Amino acid sequence: MPMLLIKGSYRVKGSQPDGDSVHFTPDDPAEWDLVGGNHPVKRNAAGTAQLRLDAIDALETHYARTGPRQHQPLPFAHAAAEELLRWLGFTGIQRTANETVTTSIPDAMPGFILTRGADLHGRCVALAGRGDPPGTTGTGINVDVSLLETTANHHLLATGLAYPTYYRNLFPDLRTALTDAVHQAQAAPAEGLWPSDVTTTGAKIFGLSSITDDVVILPKLFRRLVDYLHLGDASLSGFPAFLAQAQDRFFILSTGHSTTGLDAVVEVTNGQTVRMTHPADDLVFDEG
Repeated sequence: MPMLLIKGSYRVKGSQPDGDSVHFTPDDPAEWDLVGGNHPVKRNAAGTAQLRLDAIDALETHYARTGPRQHQPLPFAHAAAEELLRWLGFTGIQRTANETVTTSIPDAMPGFILTRGADLHGRCVALAGRGDPPGTTGTGINVDVSLLETTANHHLLATGLAYPTYYRNLFPDLRTALTDAVHQAQAAPAEGLWPSDVTTTGAKIFGLSSITDDVVILPKLFRRLVDYLHLGDASLSGFPAFLAQAQDRFFILSTGHSTTGLDAVVEVTNGQTVRMTHPADDLVFDEG
């Protein structure tokens, strides 16, 4: 799979990195203009941009798109964030109550990213690597499974600290390798978040506190629930219709069908229990 290689450094002070997002500054910020796709990478005057780690979704530490900031169960959300920064080489991380990093050792860590584009929010969607790059910065290189296995993306799934969340830009051989890592983590005793996951078995929801403090579910489902509950309806009976309105477009691998609306793979019973009828690794989403 050809992807653009950019060499640079990770910096976390003053930002709010979580388990699937971190800031990156190319050695040559002009290389952001080489990133393909329909959306330009948003960066500051220093050339720093926010990454969205491709193919993974860690539990939310601060989601606030439709109302006050909300988080998922913090032990798992923080574990993913801590593991990402540890893997990149940072130590001595200190944060404020709002998740902003005030101290890191060192200030920056060298690394590289592999990317094919940015999302509609201007975040560069990337595989994150550490140390010396595997090729010449600013050029396209082939990303195979062996290179994928050296990235933070693969590592977070292999340690069971993040969910897979796939988009169409990711080639099938890489997606298969990531799913294999997920299945191995699921099979390991007490591995990461999987022993607590209720995405497909069913989560009983009695308001926001259920999803912020208690149940462990796919972050995409969590975000949709937060948006729905912010409308003021404690019952989930209207949740499928809400999902249909959101019009997420995705492909179900096991059935070979494309569909629109998460209501196609989410069911609500007794007005309070929600579950997905397909696991996350069976879905491939269109980029918004």
